[in-house]
Amino acid sequence: MGYQNQRIAYGSTLVELGRKNKDIVVLDADLGGSTMGKMFEKEFPDRHFEAGIAEANMTSMAAGLAQTGKIPFTNSFAVFAAGRAYDQIRQTIAIGKLNVKICGSSSGMSDFGDGATHQAVEDMAIMRAIPNMTVLCPADANETVEAVKAMAGRKGPCYIRLNRNDYENVTPEGKPFQIGVPSVLKEGNEIAIIATGYMVGLALQAAKALQDEISVKVINVSTIKPLDGKILYEMVKDCKAIVTAEEHSVIGGLGSAVAEAFCGTPKPMKLVGVEDTFGSSAHSYQDVLGYYGLTAEHIADAVRKMNGKPETVVRNQF
Repeated sequence: MGYQNQRIAYGSTLVELGRKNKDIVVLDADLGGSTMGKMFEKEFPDRHFEAGIAEANMTSMAAGLAQTGKIPFTNSFAVFAAGRAYDQIRQTIAIGKLNVKICGSSSGMSDFGDGATHQAVEDMAIMRAIPNMTVLCPADANETVEAVKAMAGRKGPCYIRLNRNDYENVTPEGKPFQIGVPSVLKEGNEIAIIATGYMVGLALQAAKALQDEISVKVINVSTIKPLDGKILYEMVKDCKAIVTAEEHSVIGGLGSAVAEAFCGTPKPMKLVGVEDTFGSSAHSYQDVLGYYGLTAEHIADAVRKMNGKPETVVRNQF
């Protein structure tokens, strides 16, 4: 254990699950070395299926395997897993409520070198809009391990998005994952930061930077759908405003899900995420995050604004 990379945590957990359940099978679309499907292939070569650069075919294969009682996990980059195979996911897996698990690897801006074509900034919006689909976005490698176990045990279609890069864990190792239930990582009573994925760690950094200015609560929402709005509202009801933070478009992702959940009892909100634009290539992950305003400093600035103070961080113009 002790992983610091979500992809390695995912691949290792698939192997662990595969040892316990012979019905688990894994499919890759020519990216097993990146998605870490290769780890399952090495241990269970007869239960790993290489579909080549053909995500749509891979997804249809998974649907067929699910019909025979198998529990298939399909792997690809998030931009292809959610986009290229959308029709097969919708028409066959989701309408039929088939027990297929879809992993979108290298999500958000984490594939910093390959640019817009490989950076999924809309995958949660796509998958969230599909009826019967569960959508997960774990905060770190520790939570990934438990989220994969939870989705394997959940009947029906599931989508999980994972980051490409190494980074520190912010959630405890071994904590059971409850699909649909958010968790408070830091208490506070003025402004609540509701974050998902890699941005959870940045939200905690922002709260620490603001500790002498503003009392900030940090909430990890690792299930984008279903989202228990009642539990989430109880967590933020004493706060005067909310900042959401996601490595995803501000259209249709976490911020939208929170706004929809709170529409009957609204609170002032500011969404930190990718504005209505595609990604771009960069020399490093931190460079691309900085360019798109996905940093602890930008989150802290949004909190200050919601607390009635002027913004101080210069934002890039697109």
